[in-house]
Amino acid sequence: MVALILLFTLVLVYFSFSQARKEEFYDRLGNKAKLVAQMLIDIDEIDSDLLKRIEKNNPLSLPNERIVIYDFNDALIYSTDENNELQIPKERIRQVRLHDEVRFKNGAYEISGNYYKGQYDRIVVFAAATDIFGINKLKRLRLIMLIVFVMSLGVVFFAGRWFAVRALLPISKIVSQVNGIEVSNLNARLDEGNQKDEIARLAQTFNHMLARIEKAFKAQKSFIANASHELRTPLTVITGQLEVVLMKERNKEEYKETSQLVLDEIKDLNLLSNKLLLLAQTSSEGNELNFNPLRIDDILWKAQKEILTRNKNYIIDIHFGNEIDDENTLTVLGNELLLKTALLNLIDNACKYSKSQKVNIYLYPLRNDIKIQFTDEGTGIKPDELNLIFNPFFRSKDAVAPGHGIGLTLVENIIHQHNGSIEVESEWGNGSTFTVSVPIHH
Repeated sequence: MVALILLFTLVLVYFSFSQARKEEFYDRLGNKAKLVAQMLIDIDEIDSDLLKRIEKNNPLSLPNERIVIYDFNDALIYSTDENNELQIPKERIRQVRLHDEVRFKNGAYEISGNYYKGQYDRIVVFAAATDIFGINKLKRLRLIMLIVFVMSLGVVFFAGRWFAVRALLPISKIVSQVNGIEVSNLNARLDEGNQKDEIARLAQTFNHMLARIEKAFKAQKSFIANASHELRTPLTVITGQLEVVLMKERNKEEYKETSQLVLDEIKDLNLLSNKLLLLAQTSSEGNELNFNPLRIDDILWKAQKEILTRNKNYIIDIHFGNEIDDENTLTVLGNELLLKTALLNLIDNACKYSKSQKVNIYLYPLRNDIKIQFTDEGTGIKPDELNLIFNPFFRSKDAVAPGHGIGLTLVENIIHQHNGSIEVESEWGNGSTFTVSVPIHH
């Protein structure tokens, strides 16, 4: 590209100079033709012979100068072209009479034809010469331009390679640093340089990506570790119970009691597995879910019925706001299984931690959202734990009810997948209120 731009520039300069030389030389020829014609026609003391002697000794004459003059009958009345090298046809003479001035080239000669109107006569004057000095200047200019072109290409080639290496050095450094990042050092970050140019922005983008990967990797490791721990506990209990019962012969009641304990642990293990599966599904980005228009009140009633079937001691009171005047205000776009799972977890947690095993549910349709509040009568959540309750496998030190610390994380993932939000308000000793907002489907 540099070579083409440089070549185009040099050619443009050369042709501009060549055109300027040509115009200047033709102007000199025209002036010389007019001067000779004026001396021959307007000055009575000068005739053809005298004019030839004057021009012969004129130091200002042009190289190889030739002057030819024709009268109004196209008859030759003056000529310094002794060898008849110009050989001007009559068509040229007529062109000069029509256009007053004609410029053309004949071999090595550049010729300017001019129509001169004197006081008593009309003549056609042709002045010809060779621009030796101008042509030599053009030759020198061509040589200079060729040298400049070749030298410039050499300079551009080596300078370009040097600058390219320097320009690509930060990218090579980034590539080397990226290649050095493995599973064991995901906390490593790329050098961001001056933090302003494109290379720095590239490094910053890589660092942000590495931060997300490190976060996901840590979450995965934590999930696997916690899941393994949670799964190991019931399996250990089951193994222990079976080993004890097999140590010696037992009566029927002991076998029945052990079988019941093992069955309870298997049920708990099955519940934990289902929760872990749902947690993995709702945590993965880009997971395609089947969303349909649903009545949130229908899902709420189904969740209440399912909870009461499992635990008849729970008290679940559902209250509807007075603003409900259209059934469409209770319609949301979502997945019924996931939404029911979220509501089941919130109801079960509220009843499980309430002293009276009671939860009050308030449903408020707003302009664009449906708000559902779950209020319990438990001991509440300590302020320093409010920001941790949605973390996977987190359980409060004061928690007395059985659980695995997955429910609230699962609820948060499900609500976020439905473009909703969940908030919690709690005062230690006075219970908690969880508020879920889900967009209305219009």
